[in-house]
Amino acid sequence: MSAFPKTLLPLIFSLLAVLPIAAQSPLSGALTSSSTSTSTGTSSASDPLGRATPSGSVLGFLEAAQSGNYTRAAQYLQISASRRQTQGEELAQQLKLVMDRAFTGRVGNFTQPDGVPQEGLPPGHQRLGTLSAGDLEVDLDLVRVNDPSTGKIWLVSAETLAKVPELSEQVKARQVKLPGVLVNHEIAGVLLWQWLALLLALPVAAGIGWIVLVVLEIPMRWWARRRGHVDIANWRSVSAPAWLLTGTLVHQIFARNLGIALLPRHYYFQFTSIALIVSMTWIVWRAVRWSLRRVRNRALARGLAGTGSLMLLGERILKAVIFSVGILAVLGNLGFNMSTALAGLGIGGLAIGFGAQQTIANLFGGVSVLGDEVFRVGDVCRFGDRTGVVEDIGLRSTRIRTDERTLVAIPNGTVATINLENLSRRDKILFQTKLGLRPESKPDHVRFVLAEIRRLLYSHAKVETNSVRVRLTDISGSSLSVEVVAYILTRDFNEFAAVREDLLLRIMDVLEDSGGGLALPSQTLYLSRDGGVEQEKVDNAVKKIADLREGKQLPFPDFHQDDISALKGSIEYPQPESALRNVPGDSGKTR
Repeated sequence: MSAFPKTLLPLIFSLLAVLPIAAQSPLSGALTSSSTSTSTGTSSASDPLGRATPSGSVLGFLEAAQSGNYTRAAQYLQISASRRQTQGEELAQQLKLVMDRAFTGRVGNFTQPDGVPQEGLPPGHQRLGTLSAGDLEVDLDLVRVNDPSTGKIWLVSAETLAKVPELSEQVKARQVKLPGVLVNHEIAGVLLWQWLALLLALPVAAGIGWIVLVVLEIPMRWWARRRGHVDIANWRSVSAPAWLLTGTLVHQIFARNLGIALLPRHYYFQFTSIALIVSMTWIVWRAVRWSLRRVRNRALARGLAGTGSLMLLGERILKAVIFSVGILAVLGNLGFNMSTALAGLGIGGLAIGFGAQQTIANLFGGVSVLGDEVFRVGDVCRFGDRTGVVEDIGLRSTRIRTDERTLVAIPNGTVATINLENLSRRDKILFQTKLGLRPESKPDHVRFVLAEIRRLLYSHAKVETNSVRVRLTDISGSSLSVEVVAYILTRDFNEFAAVREDLLLRIMDVLEDSGGGLALPSQTLYLSRDGGVEQEKVDNAVKKIADLREGKQLPFPDFHQDDISALKGSIEYPQPESALRNVPGDSGKTR
């Protein structure tokens, strides 16, 4: 708890600033206008005393009495005009004394013109709290009456006023005997001895708050040792706002027992409540930050980059929400009408939403992309007609590096709606080609070519056996069409390109060994005798097919499964002549 001097400053400044500011008329006028501005009728505008709401009426009475204008203060009491002329000032003085010394309740929470519905009270009646002195306890009730000149207003009820003289006598009998200089002098409505008590309570409250945190740290250290943690830095990250919270609560307990006049006491608790709101918001802010960062670090440790980015976005959004809620709580504590403020925020939110539809779409698109983890940074993806490596996934856009080495930024709203292919996550790559054999090739010659190409693919170590398809697909036109399809067992496109090249070259060897060749893609005008195919090789190919047919081993429509298993891996890749195999210590096996 070495931060004692540092964190004591916010508490001291917040408490010292309370009472002097509370006594200033601009602030009190602002609060009164805030409470009275909630009226939906014309009474708030026509009543110069601000009696349109229960809180406005009580605060107006206290301000008038605090300034010594008891004639005006009598205007807030439910008494007849004749009695107001003869006894109004005296009754207002007595009520002021009783409210300052014996009131328990809240006066700033009743800002509705019609009052807040309360159980056991009829409409037009409002109970703000109780007045207790000795063995006498009276409810502080207000009633709503119809004034001929100002409309409907709230006044302190006659039932409450009937008990005020007796309560006043009880309060005077229980007053503390202190030196006259401390009792007879006041600053901003607070007696001098009460100021001294408040100032002396500051270091006492800070010390008690510090002791409470030290006591709470003992079980935290014990728990940290049991869990194997070296330190408790996370706990200490909230120690400063927790100190402000406990110190303010302790100081409020002291202030409750000093008998401060009701109006400055109201402002005191109003402003110290702001310190409580700030400290609670501060604690929640740091707790959310610590929790989400812990989850984010765990996600990143497991390789979940998308989840980590989503946690970062969630942390920022939650911080904004916490800050907004804290601001609204402070404004509500100051007496502002939050229903009007929230309605204004709603209208402002709609305006912003209509004006920033695309930005919001990109934001939610970013959340969708990060949540689904369709792709990650470093993946090769095809976004519509653009292909490239993902370099960054932001909240507004995703940036990719294309094959031309240009950087393209695609809005996340677009990413969430277009067809997206993640090429890095394919488990194998398709090999597909079409061969055009010469149209004069004999059927058995074509059978030989098909069988040898299948044998080649079944034998290759990098070709998936179950996906091999070599079929004659068409005999019309200028060539005999053969389709060759298979999957290459690799994810790396560069390795796939090398295997594809090897297969194409081996297929050319098969065509050459068969004595045939590929059909020319254009028409040929023969001006001399065409040598045609190599008859000897063609005859050998046809003879091999005849031998297989005679031995009932013709590999059509496909090779036997036993033959496929025997052929698998018999072709070495890379080839024995390849420089890649000429490595010292290499066993010569297929890699």
